[in-house]
Amino acid sequence: MAPEPGTSAARTYALDRAHVFHSWSAQAEISPMVVTAAEGSYVTDGEGNRLLDFSSQLVNTNIGHQHPEVVEAIAAQARELATIAPQYANDKRSEAARLIAERTPGDLDRVFFTNGGADANEHAVRMARLTTGRPKVLSRYRSYHGGTDAAINFTGDPRRWANDSGTSGVVHFFGPYTYRSAFHATTEAEECERALAHLEQVVQLEGPQTVAAVLLEAIPGTAGIMIPPPGYLAGVREICDRYGIMLIVDEVMTGFGRTGSWFVAGDEGVVPDLLTFAKGVNSGYVPLGGVAIGGRVAEHFAHRPYPGGLTYSGHPLACAAAVATIEVMERDGVNAHARRIGSEVIGPELAAFAERHPSVGEVRGRGVFWAIELVSDQETRTPVAPTGGSSPVMAEAVRTAKSLGLLPFTNSHRIHVVPPCTVTEEEAREGLAVLDKVLGRVDELVLEARAGA
Repeated sequence: MAPEPGTSAARTYALDRAHVFHSWSAQAEISPMVVTAAEGSYVTDGEGNRLLDFSSQLVNTNIGHQHPEVVEAIAAQARELATIAPQYANDKRSEAARLIAERTPGDLDRVFFTNGGADANEHAVRMARLTTGRPKVLSRYRSYHGGTDAAINFTGDPRRWANDSGTSGVVHFFGPYTYRSAFHATTEAEECERALAHLEQVVQLEGPQTVAAVLLEAIPGTAGIMIPPPGYLAGVREICDRYGIMLIVDEVMTGFGRTGSWFVAGDEGVVPDLLTFAKGVNSGYVPLGGVAIGGRVAEHFAHRPYPGGLTYSGHPLACAAAVATIEVMERDGVNAHARRIGSEVIGPELAAFAERHPSVGEVRGRGVFWAIELVSDQETRTPVAPTGGSSPVMAEAVRTAKSLGLLPFTNSHRIHVVPPCTVTEEEAREGLAVLDKVLGRVDELVLEARAGA
């Protein structure tokens, strides 16, 4: 809905519609909400409405909006040194690399900085291909690795279809997803065992000598927050080791507090060859991503040039924001807070929703990283919207949430519960109370559709 005519928000909206080309959208079909301000866990729209941000924008404002120490760190760096090319050493870049390397598992001690998660994944795959001399990459269906040319082909959700010519050397496989098991599994243990057997069979049938890397989100994010069964990530590591394949773990969305820890791989006791990050490293205040590099890749490029780079690799403003973000998270115990909010507030409330709302098929998550699957029938598990699409039910869910003061994150037939890692218990309960009402409205629509069928 466009803001009131004559306001500054109306001018913003008009200029947007005249000149801005939006991601993933049919340009004439959208009416983007104007955001005029944000603070902590809230944003303010162009009509002055204050909404609780349960999306963390694109699941990246991990320490909330406008954190004063991070904002000041950016301003101070701009006054001191606003930009410098990547071939020079810079104090904030060096310090950001140190802080990140200290928190990654194992020997991931070097950092190649990028501008975001998509190019981090592109460079990680390039490093793996060059180090192994092999062309193929295996990645799972129901995944998202970015929107650039190679990254969109690594992706395993429908957004890749329009860009996928089948010539990028990517082979997709099924990962574990117990609720909608591709392996007819009835337990997590069965799902894990069968998913690993499936992956190994794909490796064998593709030819292990042709496979450079397996690329996995630590926990698939936008595609559904499907928590891997215990032992799955370690099992993938073992398969990779057996065939000389590199393991790339994509922690763009899961890293830096989202699941209540620095990295999921570390929680699982798994050391990948390469680990990609972005989003939460500085809460998205300035674009930044990167690849944490293990010993095998670092040694390969010790005396031969790496054929890749970016003008803004390790930009001082972005790195200053990362340093401040990590220091604030460490000092304030943000990871432990996110863990507690997940285990004591979000998890129990969503479990209760699943018990009383017939439209809820499953809830799952960790920390402040949760998904609610919406179904029209709990027995058949029929989703209320197609994968990669939407439906009147989902549109009404979003409309209801916004009308009640909540900014939601939705994808296909799911509502994701992904507030900032710093969300207070009171704010979390406020947002969950709104979601309870939203699900009540979805229940009504589902029951009406059944009655009319």
